[in-house]
Amino acid sequence: MYQNLILDFTGAHSYLKEGVKTEKIVYIDCTDISEANMYCSETAERDIKRKIAKYGYRGIHFLDSGNYHYVTKFFLEQIKEPFSLVLFDYHDDMRHKALYEFSDCGSWARDILLNHPYLQQMIIIGPEQKQADALSNIEERLVCISIQELENEKAEKKLEKIKKNIPVYISIDKDVLSNSYAVTNWNQGRMSLEMLENVLTLFLLNDNVMGVDICGEYSLTDGTFRDYMNAEKVNKYANKELFNYIRSFIQ
Repeated sequence: MYQNLILDFTGAHSYLKEGVKTEKIVYIDCTDISEANMYCSETAERDIKRKIAKYGYRGIHFLDSGNYHYVTKFFLEQIKEPFSLVLFDYHDDMRHKALYEFSDCGSWARDILLNHPYLQQMIIIGPEQKQADALSNIEERLVCISIQELENEKAEKKLEKIKKNIPVYISIDKDVLSNSYAVTNWNQGRMSLEMLENVLTLFLLNDNVMGVDICGEYSLTDGTFRDYMNAEKVNKYANKELFNYIRSFIQ
């Protein structure tokens, strides 16, 4: 059964409840969890896992800003069968851990690639070509498609490398979008919402999408209140559009 969730770590994103109105979405207040912004302590990790445990990994999950993208890892750790991860992200989140004992928003994907026993393949979509080239030799299970390859219609050979008939979990950081379609607290790519949905469709047509998460909200601490309100308007539209589009494929 799919369970749709909103995880609110900052207290500034309760508007998501209005932006994606549905009786089938659960709002989870995570503002009581400290030591979770960008780097997640063992205590914070335990508290987050406790809050999401009963809902499982199936459904559409909003994870707040990109500072909390590592929560994807906690959902993936619940999966006990072969799967592939499809990651839309302008940043690859494949750095070495800065603090070994902490999960963090910049290294969680590398951790999953190297350590998840059920991961069959990881597909990263949307970084710059330089990043994609740097990742090409890390692991044979990794396929990285740059924004340039999508724009120049040169992604076909890499798309052919994607394994078929394997359940997929999809993770979307809205920083892959240009700031015409989303406003995040990180530097951003230049993908349009239409392109994102077109590429998403390749995977949503799979009858076995295990779950989807979305992050990339704007952090109130990173700008003025006016900046935040302007970002909210843009992100509210993107969130609603993505939520409804994905829901049209999975229930």
